[in-house]
Amino acid sequence: MRKKIVAGNWKMNLDITEGAQLVNDIFNGSPQLDENKIVVIAPPYIHLTQTASQLAGMDFIYLGAQNCHQEASGAYTGEVSAAMLKSAEVAYVIIGHSERREYYKEDSAMLAKKVNQALVNGMQVIFCCGEPLEIRDANTQNAFVEKQIKEGIFHLSAEQFKNIVIAYEPIWAIGTGRTASAAQAQDMHAHIRSVVAAQYGAQTADDTSILYGGSCKPSNAGELFGNADVDGGLIGGAALKVADFLSIIAAMG
Repeated sequence: MRKKIVAGNWKMNLDITEGAQLVNDIFNGSPQLDENKIVVIAPPYIHLTQTASQLAGMDFIYLGAQNCHQEASGAYTGEVSAAMLKSAEVAYVIIGHSERREYYKEDSAMLAKKVNQALVNGMQVIFCCGEPLEIRDANTQNAFVEKQIKEGIFHLSAEQFKNIVIAYEPIWAIGTGRTASAAQAQDMHAHIRSVVAAQYGAQTADDTSILYGGSCKPSNAGELFGNADVDGGLIGGAALKVADFLSIIAAMG
């Protein structure tokens, strides 16, 4: 049975005090979770040790990081390695987020190395993929996303792939005024699952959690998560508002 997951990506938001309060508020909201229904909290690096300490008393809520470097160590000023994240009790790493791809020009070769570093250090990967507006308008989104997945994670063995979560981000539906419908989300998630099945087999595909990352909020989470191939969400802005985040967690059922 594949996991349902809601992952909160704080991006570059909240100071130390604000972050601690948000985690406390999530805990006080007592989300109903179990081994097949989990939450990941991915704050900026500066929060990691504090958040790890807070999460020590929470069941089925895991610490995530928003990125890691593609090399094990070295003269990379300002960067953080996967081994460092593991030492801070990070369990999940977000790799290939659309903002990293766009703003920092992270390509598939780099992302594949980052995936390797995360897995070598015993963490699970939330691997992001998704198409921009011009690709959606050209109706070539399936091939575009398939290429991202093949280049970023299909070098892995079947055993390694068990530690991969895929997050689909329809970039064209984030901040553009256009909205991805639940049906559009389901169509892409089903396609992604078929691509995984072709590479690793039906059982691996069925066991792989695929999250939706396109402006998921309390008003649409239930409809999105009700789709057969949508296993939760990678949440941005709504993850910073405790009531919204708890409502999205509840939508997992």
